[in-house]
Amino acid sequence: MKKNDLIFIGVAALLLAPFFVFDTVYQTYNQLNAEHGMILSFVKFAILATTGEAIGLRIKTGQYNAKGFGLIPRAIVWGFLGLTIKMAFVIFATGMPNFLAYMGMPEAIEAMKGGFTITKLITAFCISASMNLIYAPVMMTLHKVTDTHITMFDGKVSGLLKPIQFGKIFSEMNWDIQWNFVFKKTIPFFWIHAQYRCK
Repeated sequence: MKKNDLIFIGVAALLLAPFFVFDTVYQTYNQLNAEHGMILSFVKFAILATTGEAIGLRIKTGQYNAKGFGLIPRAIVWGFLGLTIKMAFVIFATGMPNFLAYMGMPEAIEAMKGGFTITKLITAFCISASMNLIYAPVMMTLHKVTDTHITMFDGKVSGLLKPIQFGKIFSEMNWDIQWNFVFKKTIPFFWIHAQYRCK
């Protein structure tokens, strides 16, 4: 393990520790999340998703950042993507139970408000499946486009002010990987289950 790995783990531990050690910190977080969900979504995705990308870069190259990678632009983009993800959670978490009720399962709406039941299990699965099959491919493709755009401008924040060349990026994207791995494997085998919550 390298020195930068130890620093990364140490900083992460220091930032996360208060949530586990002090109950008031965790309660404050929950309150802010309930009252200012969109703002918190921007902040959470900007930090956590960008950290995930930095870890991915570390696995591939041995570094948490690199010239042209653009940690700051990625964080800004992830913040805005986080807003759409939160919006999708709200839309599908409220819309799917109503759709199931429309389709002949009226207990689906109330099931999500109570304790664990088979109806709640089925409803939660339908929420996650619909969100990941309808919304996720669009978000994942947009994320790939923005990543490519950031790279095209050497990871500079100023690149975010430039028009995105959607046509050029779409024509040069590796659709084989996007379809056969990102869509066909990560969505059904990971994301649907990762976001399948019965609470």
